[in-house]
Amino acid sequence: MSPPTSPSPNKAAGGSGAPSSSVAVGKPWQKGARSKSCHSLGLDDHHSGGAEALRLAGPDGKTKRYDDGIVRKRTDIENVVLDREAAAHEIAEALPKELSIVPKVDLFVPEALKDAVFVGHLVTDLDSVGGAIGAAALYGGRAALASDVNSETAFALEEWGVEKPPTIEEVLREDPNVKICLVDHQQTSQMNPSIDPDNVVGVIDHHALQSKTIVTDRPIYIDIRPWGSMSTIVAHTFLTHQRRPPIEVAGVLLCALLS
Repeated sequence: MSPPTSPSPNKAAGGSGAPSSSVAVGKPWQKGARSKSCHSLGLDDHHSGGAEALRLAGPDGKTKRYDDGIVRKRTDIENVVLDREAAAHEIAEALPKELSIVPKVDLFVPEALKDAVFVGHLVTDLDSVGGAIGAAALYGGRAALASDVNSETAFALEEWGVEKPPTIEEVLREDPNVKICLVDHQQTSQMNPSIDPDNVVGVIDHHALQSKTIVTDRPIYIDIRPWGSMSTIVAHTFLTHQRRPPIEVAGVLLCALLS
């Protein structure tokens, strides 16, 4: 069977002549038009998501034209979407059509963080301490302090009846080889000097990767997101894992989010 052919310009513009029944009438960037790769796959119209880049394709195939006439170059992401469209459809077609028979996939819980000590940065603040307390409750570990708390953090802990965590020095005296997860930082210049980098098994942070980022000999768990606070990451993970944090932990996290 021959592949469908594109309509001639006069047909695409609505001129005389009957366009091929397998090709949508209209310019590639007009609503309802389908991409060439969709035609070749015999697929339905795109409606949203990455396929929007296809619907808004400019006439030269390398630009993106919006309904108001603005034209710009494609982004790298849009080019990747185009390049991988066929493979994405193959994956989608392989999935069961009925949602009820789609197997449930449990969200990933890093085993390495179980029983770990969650500790923030030097000159610690409420996000660093609150995030450590929240992460310890979420992943099954315990929180520690890299330095003494400030007045804001002391108020939040007292307000929600949360005991101030021990210092990391106290924890390491009891167990020098305990697993460590850094929170709210990943630079060695902000890390308590008593921490051995070889014992670091994870990082949960919201800062940019800059100079003196920790270097490890083995892969570790990394959760770095460009969000407003480290505590936001922990609170979001509680929700996505359908876990309800203890009210005092939720209160401290809330204080950190508002800080």
